[in-house]
Amino acid sequence: MQEIKFNQLEKIEQELVNEAKKVMKTAYNPYSNFYVGAALLSQKGKIITGSNVENAAYSSTICAERAALLRANALGIRKFETIAIIAKGENFDTAQITGPCGNCRQMLFESSQISNKDMKIILSTTKKDKIIITSIKELLPLAFGPKDLEMNIKKYQK
Repeated sequence: MQEIKFNQLEKIEQELVNEAKKVMKTAYNPYSNFYVGAALLSQKGKIITGSNVENAAYSSTICAERAALLRANALGIRKFETIAIIAKGENFDTAQITGPCGNCRQMLFESSQISNKDMKIILSTTKKDKIIITSIKELLPLAFGPKDLEMNIKKYQK
């Protein structure tokens, strides 16, 4: 993991953080009042965003990272370079970065196997004053995915 300043990010990475922050405002979060936005960068340079969607049946809640992955899949996009994640409370900015939950880490790992790339993950506080650069392999060491099952995933890599 590496902590850097916002202005040290590449321009496309700054755009990802900004898009994640923008989409965070669309969160449906009546239970937690916690806003999360995610912005994926496809290997072809397209940005796909998602925000968290909560549900009274708490286990049915969809995190922003998974919302972005599902939206990308619906668009036929499955190969990614990077994801930016940002979060805030109802009445407060985050002082620390918010990392993806375990379910999101697993889905990001599977996407990274489909992408043949250790996906870069940018985690940012709301004010963008603390940014951590990491990767899915760093956040989910010894992970298990379709390649470990010797699955043929070529048809999903288009």
